[in-house]
This record gives sequence, structure tokens and C-alpha cells, in this order.
Amino acid sequence: MTTNHRNSHFLSSEIDDNGADNSFFHIIPVPLEKTVSYGGGTNLGPKTIIEASDQLELWDGKSKPAELGIHTQATIDCNQDCETILQQVAAANAAALKLGKFPITLGGEHTVTYGVIQGYIDAGISDFGVVQIDAHADLREAYEDDPLSHASVMKRVVDLGIPLVQLGIRAYCEEEMQTRKDFNVTHYDADELVPDNIREITLPEDFPKKVFFTLDIDGMDPSVFPSTGTPVPGGLNWYQTLGLFESVVKQRQCIGFDIMEYAPIENFHAYDFAAAQLTYKMMGIVQRHIK
Repeated sequence: MTTNHRNSHFLSSEIDDNGADNSFFHIIPVPLEKTVSYGGGTNLGPKTIIEASDQLELWDGKSKPAELGIHTQATIDCNQDCETILQQVAAANAAALKLGKFPITLGGEHTVTYGVIQGYIDAGISDFGVVQIDAHADLREAYEDDPLSHASVMKRVVDLGIPLVQLGIRAYCEEEMQTRKDFNVTHYDADELVPDNIREITLPEDFPKKVFFTLDIDGMDPSVFPSTGTPVPGGLNWYQTLGLFESVVKQRQCIGFDIMEYAPIENFHAYDFAAAQLTYKMMGIVQRHIK
């Protein structure tokens, strides 16, 4: 079941929503907030990003990603149990992929990404890897006895046998460090990337040719995005984040991305606009490197 909010779509001030068949980019809003452990507000993230996108320019500085068409799917109804929500997230992503489109899921807490990954598997995409920007490793077996938690989402991913590369991590527990070893998780942590403003990384040679990219807003420094529930100092800056994303897209075929954990701060519109622009900038990078 979905809630049909058609009064607004991404970049509605500039373009028409030409529908699922005629649009390359599919925006999937998922305002899930069930297991957050500190600040709240991630349920308002997708709607706020879509509304703020009305202030964007079509020209992103290098190209016009909107020329490929942007379709905003109906918002997933998150007033249900988590398993049902994740099934619907999977179905929404799978539907876009089966049309040959590029899904962009807007969360919501990071748990949503598990549903996204299931959608890729359901669409028949079996050989792909995940690259994660985050402040946290999210590799706990469970958090507060819940295996479907924002703090366990990447453990669910590696349990599926999907290779993982982590960027910008700076908060993890001993259990997560062991999980990294057990599952051979490649990582470039914040203490390696941030001091020298490193903007390019090299993926392992045996990493799959197709990549899904998940970006938790708290992976960026709180000076850039304080608008998240679990901020951690020492994070990535704006250009560094975009550079790291582009370095991955240059090396592999990016088949989708998500942006999670954006929690708007009332009356601080700069962050809303920044989250919308981040989404559109990443779309532009994808556009310019379509393989």
C-alpha cells in the first residue's frame, strides 16, 4: 500500500513528471522512522528534500541531469510494520529497475537501504557491490534486540553475500570491527580521508562491475549537515563527498543510490536546499558517466 502524494515531485518548479516509462531517474520517498536512537526527524527528510528541489537550477554547473527525465514515485506508507514497509521499498525499486531505470531512494532511517537492496535482488541483479558513506559502520548483528535497525543495516547486506566498501566511518564498536574482518569489508575511514581531503579512492580489483551507493547524511561533517539524528564530528566535506562518489562512478557502473537520515531543522532552509542539491549533483555525476 502506498500513499499517493502527487501534489509535488522532484524539481516540480522546472519540469513536468513525465511518468515512469519516460523518465530515467526514479525518486522513491520512504519516510521511515522507527529505530532511531538519538535525534528524530528522518521521517520528514524525503518530503523536505523534494519540496526544496523547487529552488534548484536545472543546470547543475556541468550538465542538466533533468534532461533524462525525473519521475517521483508515490511515497511509501510508513504507518505499517517494518517488514511490510521494506517489502514495498523492494517492490518500488524492482519496478524501476525492470523498466531499465535508475532508482534514487530518499529516506528515512538507514534501515530503508535493506529494502532497497532486496529490490535489486528481486529485479534479478545478483552481481553487484555496495559502497557506503556514513559516520557509523552499521554492522551490528542487532541494535536494542532489533536486527532490522539503522545500526544493523549493513550487517544485513553483507549477510546476503554482497561485497561492501565503507567510506568516512568514524564511529563503530568492537563487534563491528570483527564483522569487517569476517566479511572482508574494505574501508577508508574518516581519519584516513579527512585530514588530507582525499577525494578519490580505488575499489578492490575483484569488486563487482555494478555498484549501488548508499549515502547516510551523517557521513558528512556536522558543519555541513547538522541536520541528522546522529551527528559525529570529523566527517567528509561537501566537495570531498561528491569527489568520492564520482571516483566510484568512474570505476564502475552505478546502478542506483540512496540518501538516508536527513532530518530537517525547522526554519534552517539552507540544509534543506543543500540536501536537494546533493541529490541533484549526484544525479548529474551519474548522467555524465553513464556506461
